[in-house]
Amino acid sequence: MQIETVAIETDTEPLDGLLYLPDDRNVVGSVQLMHGNTMNFYVGPPRFLPPYLTKLGLACLSYNRRGHDVLSNRHSRDLEGGAYQTIDQAIEDNHLARNWMNERDLPPPFVIGHSNGGMLAVRHVAEVPDTPGLVLLSAHRGGRQIMRLMAENGLMAGERYDEISEAARGLVAEGRGHQLMLVPGWWYVISATTYVEFLDFCPDVVDLAPSIPCETLFIRSAEEPSEVYPAEEIALASSHSVDVHVLDVGGHYYRGGESVVAETVVNWISQRL
Repeated sequence: MQIETVAIETDTEPLDGLLYLPDDRNVVGSVQLMHGNTMNFYVGPPRFLPPYLTKLGLACLSYNRRGHDVLSNRHSRDLEGGAYQTIDQAIEDNHLARNWMNERDLPPPFVIGHSNGGMLAVRHVAEVPDTPGLVLLSAHRGGRQIMRLMAENGLMAGERYDEISEAARGLVAEGRGHQLMLVPGWWYVISATTYVEFLDFCPDVVDLAPSIPCETLFIRSAEEPSEVYPAEEIALASSHSVDVHVLDVGGHYYRGGESVVAETVVNWISQRL
C-alpha cells in the first residue's frame, strides 16, 4: 500500500487520518471507514481492513471524527474527544470526509462503520444516494431506547441508569453540561451534555433503514444481542437487500477474528465493484 497522512478541515480542529492507496493497480473504487465510539483511525476495523481492501484496488480513507478517543489535547490544555462529542458534530464530520474524497476525485465510496460508527454510517448514507454499498460492523440500533438497552446489558450506568440520567439532565439544565461524569458500567468519563445527547438524539437505524440507498452487509459477533445490534430488523425494513452474518469472531472488537471479518467484507464488496 501507499499511505498518505490526511488532515480534513472543519470549523474547529481538523480530522486527522490516513488515505491508503493500492500500489500495484489502478484505483477502481473507494471506502470511507467510520470508527467506533471513543476509538480512532488506527485501532479496530479502520486499521485492519485497509490492507485487505487495497488488494481489490480500493482507496481507503480512515479518519478521526472530532469525537475520537476518550479525551485528548492538541496544542493547548483545552480538551477534546469522545467525552465531549455531539451527534450533529459527528454527522458533519462524516460529510466533511466524504466531501474531501470528492475533491480528490475518488469514486463514490463504500461506507463501513463499526459500532457507534455504524449507527452514524446509516445516518450518513441516508443522505448520500450514490453510496454503492454499506457495511455495518456491530452497528448499534441508536434511537431513544439504546441507552436503556445498553444499561440492561450491564453497560452505560447499569442499575444506576435512572439516577445518572437524571443527574446528567440536571447538570445540563444548570448550564454545567461540560462537567465530566464517571459512569459505572462504561469505559470512560463522559460529559453531561454528551450523555444527554446519547439519551435524546441518536439516530434510529431501524427507522432509517428504508432510506438506505444501497445493498447492506451487516456483521454481528455471535456474542452480541440482536436487540442492541439489530441486523435482522434492518434486513426486514430496508428497501434493498441486506446480507446478515453472525460470526464467532471474538466479541464486539473482533479480537482474534479480524481476518474472518476482513475476508467476509472483502468478498461482499468484490461482488459489487
